[in-house]
This record gives sequence, C-alpha cells and structure tokens, in this order.
Amino acid sequence: MERRTFLTLSVLSGAALALEGCGDRGAQLVRFIPEEDLVPGIAVWKPTVCTQCNAGCGIQVRVMEGEAEVVENGQLGTIKMGLAKKLAGNPEHPVSRGKLCARGEAGLQVTYNPDRIRHPLKRIGQRGSGKFAQVSWDDAIQEALTRLQPLTSQHESRSLAFLTRPQRGQRGVLIERFLSAFDGAKWVPFELFDNEVLRRANKLSFGYEQLPTVDLARSGYVISFGSDFLGTWNSPVAQSVGYGQMRQKRAGVRGKFVQVESRVSQTGANADEWVAAHPGTEGLLALGIAHVILKEKLGHAEAAGAAGTRIDGWREGLPAYSPEAIAWKTAVPPETITRLAREIAAVSPSVAIVGGAPLAQTNGLFTALAVNALNSLLGSVGKPGGIQFTPQAPLPGLVVAQGPGQGSANSVRALAQQILSGQPRPVDVLLLYEANPVFATPTAWRVKEAFEKVPFIVSFGSFLDETSCLADLILPDHSFLESWIDDVPESGTTQSVVSVSPPAMRPLYDTRALPDVLLDLAHRLGGRTSQNLPLKSYEEMLQAALAPLANRPGSISAKIGDEFWNKIQEQGGWWSVEQSAAPKTNSAASSFSVEKYQEAEFAGSVGEYPFYFLPYATSQFYDGRHANLPWMQEIPEVLSTGMWGTWVEINPRVAATLQIEQGDLIEVASPHGKVRAPALLSPGIAPDLIAIPVGQGHEEYGRYASGRGANPIKMLAPQVEPATGALAWAGTRVSITKVGKGELVLLSGGPTQWSQEKITR
Repeated sequence: MERRTFLTLSVLSGAALALEGCGDRGAQLVRFIPEEDLVPGIAVWKPTVCTQCNAGCGIQVRVMEGEAEVVENGQLGTIKMGLAKKLAGNPEHPVSRGKLCARGEAGLQVTYNPDRIRHPLKRIGQRGSGKFAQVSWDDAIQEALTRLQPLTSQHESRSLAFLTRPQRGQRGVLIERFLSAFDGAKWVPFELFDNEVLRRANKLSFGYEQLPTVDLARSGYVISFGSDFLGTWNSPVAQSVGYGQMRQKRAGVRGKFVQVESRVSQTGANADEWVAAHPGTEGLLALGIAHVILKEKLGHAEAAGAAGTRIDGWREGLPAYSPEAIAWKTAVPPETITRLAREIAAVSPSVAIVGGAPLAQTNGLFTALAVNALNSLLGSVGKPGGIQFTPQAPLPGLVVAQGPGQGSANSVRALAQQILSGQPRPVDVLLLYEANPVFATPTAWRVKEAFEKVPFIVSFGSFLDETSCLADLILPDHSFLESWIDDVPESGTTQSVVSVSPPAMRPLYDTRALPDVLLDLAHRLGGRTSQNLPLKSYEEMLQAALAPLANRPGSISAKIGDEFWNKIQEQGGWWSVEQSAAPKTNSAASSFSVEKYQEAEFAGSVGEYPFYFLPYATSQFYDGRHANLPWMQEIPEVLSTGMWGTWVEINPRVAATLQIEQGDLIEVASPHGKVRAPALLSPGIAPDLIAIPVGQGHEEYGRYASGRGANPIKMLAPQVEPATGALAWAGTRVSITKVGKGELVLLSGGPTQWSQEKITR
C-alpha cells in the first residue's frame, strides 16, 4: 500500500484525543485523509460470504461512516472510513435466503477484536513463549523466501507442508497450484468435527463425494441419527429455514420429526420424539427399521439400488437385523423399532439424516452406509423431500469439499508422524492458516511435540492461538470483511452457486490477504511457482476463473466481460436461475464392496470407565474457533444455558446415586487424560453417558478465551475410523469423581426445567 498523505493534529489539553497505550500525552495524533466518498448517517449494504463455518452462507454488511483507529505504514492514527456495523443474511443467496445464525452475526467481532495481530511478527523468544517482535512486510517476505527457495529444488530431500482449515473455491485452487511447484509438498486440511466419513459413504452409495442437501421443506417424515442439523451440522441456516417450512408453512400438513441420540441436542429438543440408542449402534437401528419395511413388504430391496447392495444381507431381507435381535444392543425396544418403520414407510416423501457422533466411531462408515441404504429404500435420494446433491459450478480445477481429499494420508495425525519420524522425508517448513490442531487433537497424537521439531513455521493467522504461538514468522491475514472472498457451497441448496465479493471495508491494520501473499511469494520464487500462478492479484485470479460462467445459463443473462464481473460483485456471486434436476444415483466412481457390521470400539474398559463420553460442538464455539469472540462467551448455550465456562452434563438419577449435586466439581478421566469442571444435572442425557461441550480450555487465544474452562479434546483416545483416518472423537469411555465445589454460570434454571414427555429410552 502506498503511503497516503496525512495531516497531523496537536493533541488538545486533557486526554480526549490521546490513544491508549501511547505513553506521553503530548504525543501527536495522526489523522489520515479519507480515500472514499461517504455520506454521514447513510448506510450502504454490501454483499460478502460468512466464514464462521463451512456452510458458505451469503450475507450482507451494513457499512456506515465512522472514525476508526488504523495503522498506515507502521504509523498509528485515526481516519473517517466506511465501517461494518452489522451483518445480516443475503435474501438473494440460495443458501442463506436472508437468514443468519448467531455465529454469523458475531463475525463482526473478528474484524474489531482487540487481540487481532496488526503487523507482521517474528519470534524473538523460545518457541511457544508467545514473544514476537514487529517487522516490516519486506523483511517478513524476504525471511519466508529464504526458507522456501531451497525447497523448490527437485533434488531437495526436505519438504513443505501447508496445514489449513478446509478451503474451497479459488483459495483451494491457489493453494494447490502454489504447492505443486514444491517436490513432495503436502496440503493438510484439518477440522475436528469433519465430515469425511459421510463424504466417503456418499461416494460409495451414490457416486457423490460431498455432503447432502436435505429437502426438509417438502418432507413429511424426518428421522435424524445424531445430526444436529439446526445447530452445528452441515448447513444449519439453510436447514433451519427448511425445517420451519416443514413444520409451519404447508396448510394442513405438519411433518413428523424423530431424533435418535444419547444427549438431547439443539435439534433434538425440537423433535416430536427423542430416542436414545447406545453410542455406536445407530447403524443397527437404521437397518432394523429397513428390516421391518422389507419383511412387511412396505418397500422392495431392489429400490435401494447400489446403496442397498453394499450392506451385507440386504438381498436376503436383513435377517440379522430384526428388532428383537438388535434391541438389546441398541437399547431401543423392538416395538419402538417396528412402529418407527411403519410410520416412516407410510409417509412420502420421508428422509433419514445421519451426522455427528454416530459417524465419529470406529464403525462410522458402516453407520453412514446403513442410513444411505435406508434412504434409498424409502425412495428419498434425488427426490423432493429427500436428499439431493448440490450441483457444482462448471469451473476447472475447482476445490469443493475440504481440500485434496486424500483421506488419512493427508491427515494431521499422519503429518505429525511424518515430522517425528522424518519419513518419507523431513518437513523443513510448515505453513499454517486458520487451523489450530494443537488445541483440537488428542494429546496422544503428539501434534505439539511434532510441530516443535519443524525448523521453520509460518502462520497466516489473525490471532495467536495454541498452534500459531509456535510460529517463527506471522504474516497476518485481513479479516473476511477486508478481503476478496469466494466460496462454492457444498450443500444447502439445489442450485449451482459460486459466491464472490470484494472487500466490504478497507483494512484497519498493516495486514495482507493470504491469497495475495501467496501470489507475491510465487512471483518472487520464480520458476515453476511463478508459472503456475502468473496473475498479479487475487482479484484478477477470481475474475479470470469465473469468466466462463458468463456463457452459462444463470441469473445474470446477456452480460459478458466487465459487465458480468461487476454484476456478480453486486449480487454476491453467480447462481443458476432454475433449480437443477435431481441427480441420478451413480456408484460407478468407486469399486464395489460389501460392508458388514462390526461393533464400535471404545477406549477404556467398562469396569474402570463405566460411561460413554460425548464431547459435543455448541452453536457458540463449534470446535473452539469462536471462543475469542465476547458475544459468543456471553450467549447462553441453547439447552443448558451455561455461559463463560465448561461443565459436565450428567443424568440426575446417576448424579443422585453418586451423591453429586448441581455445581459440584467433577473430575472426568479417560485412559488418556482428565479434566475438571462443575456438574450440570440434565434429564436430556442417557444414564450411561457423560457429555462436555467443546470450545473452552484455551491456553492461548486472547483475553476472552485464554485460561477459561477446560478442553475435553485432550483426553480423547487417538483411535480413528479406519477407512478415512477421521478421528473417532465419540469413541472414548470415562469415569467421574466428585472432588469439591465448582463454579457454574447458568442464565436461569438450566435444563432442570425441561419436560421429559418426548424422551423414549
């Protein structure tokens, strides 16, 4: 950025114009000249894309004139500029349809967070000490180049790894092209609550390696196996809109909803009926329902197609899965299984959904395949009121899901093992972006120990967290409101969508957008890197990539070139006018295999660790990434009403047996660790289950999150779902011990006020 002309104003008497932390009150305050034309008091709404989760909701930003403290060329001052004041859903966007969740609205606090990194930083203390010194961008880029240049040689025995949060659209394309110039480079997308098991199952069952779009609005009967689709799973905003239409918008029709889970979630609390099945047996229950449908000739086995034939015994009518045979394993009475089967078979359209904890088991793939087979038997795939797959935009090289999609080979666990062993080659440079695996992986994976051995780490993060604290160099990113943003929603709509938007406001600090930093590095490195990324800016890359859409049937007709580009910026992206035809099931993309049921494996013996353990995502914090936003700390958890901390949920009857009262400090121990938190007595949890919300317990994540609560992830067993390498985060057993009195902050009443009328055991 070029140096702008500025005026200096003398500080008047008193401290009215003095900047906090500037020391001498006699110092001069720099007032920069505005570069944009603004009308005081008049708001402008600008489109952008929410980045608070992976749903890809289109949003609008309310921008008004205001005075902001900014950094220009290392100099602190104030300026009148357009400031983002509020976020809301974009009513034209096919995913959000004018709606926005609480996490999305809190995205405003990412930009204005006082703990944002404002300049490039270089480590000056011991690794992990959090001691950094400010450096210029020129010096920081040169330092990165010095470390990266040797790795471009094909004869270099060391390698480069890039660890990111899941990236889609052109950011994913950019990362792949950047890494392709480095021999042996590895892109490792990481997220604790990933959906790789379901993507793999959908590929095997239907030929689509992506999450489904559930047409709740037109469904007459919904059974959900563990998916918190109104809270944290998949595309909650789109699914909430559809659910509301299913329950309220059709004259004389109110679809029924059944939730299967061991702890009442935000979604389960909205169900007509709640069914508690033992963890890891949800696939058995799905096939028990299918058995009844087949036995009573309420459906035909052939209707399930390839999805059915992947289940052992399907053609024979699933004799091993009769309600009587599976009741003792699932803890669901035979008469309940039979009734559910008859109910769902009698209603068309109907749909089954699976997600969350049932797939976070060692047998998670079987569970997903079982629910897919049930959906196919019900005739729900590719049909209104069932599941469909969002058609993807016809853009070459597009990254749609998490990243390179190579399963366990590109997992953070495999990366840690490679670093520790040096095989197949050492990792010399590690790049980090928006991922915090030091916080969000089991201690047994030894991620922190591995990263401490990497010679050089570069973080592009906006905040110091447990992982970026290990970096040698920090090149801070713009916030999403200050950047060019694009996304390709994986699900949530039956329209083909490419979201794209320019910055809603100018950057506040001396930061740079990650895509432009990578392009700059590529050009300076030269050779294959520069050849792979010849464009000068990310804006140019986006415009060139989306240009082919001008010739496609879409919502922007008869517009080409700059006219097309300007129009999609104004709208917030490109999407097809008409809903695409439902896709046909297709299993040709994967080899045929038959899956047999195997019991889920849990770490810890029943005698020593008598409870199943559920670390669950909340609407506030998800996997912990939002714990540094004060709005999220202040919002009560939907069901428990807990705030500003961590708690241990336990069934009241079990608590009475163990002489545990509300607020008592409980130690929860697994074979791999222990945490302490106050007890919260909840009638919405099965007696054999202990649950703790995920997100608190940060050691390093700013003033609002650091040192608050406990992190249950650290006590998880290191086991994985074998086909994908995904962490089986619901596969650990625990014991509990009362150790004293704790501090429990609830908004009012807590879960003791719930009705248990809908709960079936």
